Amino acid sequence: MGVLRQETGPEEAGLDARALERLDGHFARLVDAGTLPGFLVAVARGGRVAHLTVYGARDVAAGLPVESDTLWRIYSMTKPVTTVGALMLVEEGLLSLDDPVGRHLPAFAEPRVYESGSGDRVRTRPAAGPPLVRHLMTHTAGLTFAFYHTHPVDALYREAGLESSVAPGEDLAGTTDVYASLPLQFDPGTQWNYSVASNVLGRIIEVVSGRPLDEYLAERVFRPLGMSDAGFQVTDDRAARLAELYGESEDGGIEPVPGLPLHGRPRFLSGSGGMVASAHDVHRFMELLRRRGELDGVRLLAPGTVDLMTRNHLPGGADLRAFGSRPAHDVPGNDGVGFGLGVCVVIDPSRTQSPSGLGSYGWSGVATTTFWVDPGRDLTVQFFTQVRPRSSHTVFGDLKRLVHEAVSA
Repeated sequence: MGVLRQETGPEEAGLDARALERLDGHFARLVDAGTLPGFLVAVARGGRVAHLTVYGARDVAAGLPVESDTLWRIYSMTKPVTTVGALMLVEEGLLSLDDPVGRHLPAFAEPRVYESGSGDRVRTRPAAGPPLVRHLMTHTAGLTFAFYHTHPVDALYREAGLESSVAPGEDLAGTTDVYASLPLQFDPGTQWNYSVASNVLGRIIEVVSGRPLDEYLAERVFRPLGMSDAGFQVTDDRAARLAELYGESEDGGIEPVPGLPLHGRPRFLSGSGGMVASAHDVHRFMELLRRRGELDGVRLLAPGTVDLMTRNHLPGGADLRAFGSRPAHDVPGNDGVGFGLGVCVVIDPSRTQSPSGLGSYGWSGVATTTFWVDPGRDLTVQFFTQVRPRSSHTVFGDLKRLVHEAVSA
């Protein structure tokens, strides 16, 4: 077990201690008001943790506090990890970013694109080109999520039982076959739509490596990096450290809700959102990226590969708002933010809704967890709680503003 610890003082790291107190106080008030159960926040400069705060409960009913070794469902923060695993196969020559998905998953060999209609009267046409591995990493493959309600293909996903992105009774292989049986929303590479693409990428890892996704990532990523608690299940000896998952109640408070089935190996290994991890694990992963592919003498990726991963891949330098395919993406938070391989990337800080450094990259999870790396400031930040919001919230925006105010040098 690895435990995250503070390694230096804020002032030594060029951080304003009073501003960090304001940051802690802001989120502590949310806990005290009953809108968050508890939280962990950590800020590091040059790889050294200069601020680490835990507050509130990991399990409100049991009165168990958040601790530095608490385990968190990181949901979509799994996507960058899956991407790193796939990029390792690219470097080994076993996979190419320009491989058609159908080369590895034959069910995707003849993709079709939605034209009109609904239900049994859907009309489709052959896709202008095949979805490529790079399209999966950039969410431009034409796939979608069932929880969107903005396009007829979203409804087809719901009709196929994909409300939670897993086909009923299926594993990762069976579920990706169901995805492939449904039409794409658009020709690959022509729009951005956040989607189940990382699950498909996870299945490609399984096919190319010959290993189940959880075993592959454990052997190739988690163990080499010392991410000792990261994985797709929680063993009995670690179960007490897992934070309870909450949802927002109608009165503005929180209530326990079902979470990932982490006790025992899940049938469906989700490369999109199946992981659990500690703050120590995420710090190690961020350090791999900040150090451009190497950590403590262990190199997983070449520097150029990390550079490729963390730069904008949307055509013409577009941001998520301009290249997003649906109303769900036409939001102010997507201004000035592009997308790399598995991570979002700040391309124009003057247009971002929250203060952000040029080239900053990272991703978040649906249970209100997030991380980012700011190369210009040599800064890494992570934040954890366990609340699935009913709608959009200000937690991430407030966090970025408060961290920005704390950077004094």
